Amino acid sequence: MTGATATAGCTSWLVTGAGGMLGRDVRAALLATPGAGVTGRTRGELDVTDRRAVRAAVAGHRVVVNCAAWTDVDGAEAHEAAATAVNGTGVRHLAHACAETGAVLLHVSTDYVLPGDARRPYAEDAPTGPLNAYGRGKLLGERAVAELLPRTGYTVRTAWLYGTHGRSFVATMLELALDRATVDVVADQYGQPTRSAELARQVVALGRAALTGRAPAGVYHGTAAGCTSWYGLAREAYRLSGLDPERIRPVDSTAFPRPAARPTYGVLGHAGWTRAGVARQPGWRDQLAAALVTPRFAAVAAEARAAAPTLVAG
Repeated sequence: MTGATATAGCTSWLVTGAGGMLGRDVRAALLATPGAGVTGRTRGELDVTDRRAVRAAVAGHRVVVNCAAWTDVDGAEAHEAAATAVNGTGVRHLAHACAETGAVLLHVSTDYVLPGDARRPYAEDAPTGPLNAYGRGKLLGERAVAELLPRTGYTVRTAWLYGTHGRSFVATMLELALDRATVDVVADQYGQPTRSAELARQVVALGRAALTGRAPAGVYHGTAAGCTSWYGLAREAYRLSGLDPERIRPVDSTAFPRPAARPTYGVLGHAGWTRAGVARQPGWRDQLAAALVTPRFAAVAAEARAAAPTLVAG
């Protein structure tokens, strides 16, 4: 149980998907926010596909942060109906419940709703065009928020998330350094590596701005500044961790065929934050550097550095 911390005089926030990487960071950010009472509901505690359960959970809350999601992109190709039930229908249930109570909804979405073939950062109002089942389901969720909550619904698209909790690309790269002398990484897909704790702080700030009427409803892009490839991210993670970045070798996407198509370019623009009076996120390198000194990543990096001489010699 993630429990509740609401007290008299607090604004009550509900966080769905509170057991996941981002959900745990959002809850932590709210616990550090004066005047915010927090109720967290994990996937086991709240099934967002159950409309009655959603209505009961939303009741009594002023702000809902939806971090509940089907995140298995490749699995969605084989199980699109199940993925869409969570990412599309479940979001509609939350939007309905918020419309009934007047609550603000902050829904976390993805760059995968976009076609991924641009040459410059996507604006918040850029035409959508998902390439895969996961993106199609997430787009249905976005549309439900816009339709049902035109004044109190906020969609925050993010991408390339990593953090202290759960699995992520950064964690995997460091773990591979334990027993591989070299690691092949895709170099022809571009995006914005984003630390989940940084996104969590931004989402909470947006919610507070929404409550005071400073933030227009609509789509926001919650990603780090700048951009890189998966290859560039892996090299920087190794460099900052004291590992040899030359151990990372570039390959193109054909080296790793996947069931779901991936966008080549998922870089997002951030103009919306200025209108809302909320600070944009720091650059991806700064975020990565801050993450890699935390115990979760630092311990793996230290172990990998100790193993490096043997791996290179072998």
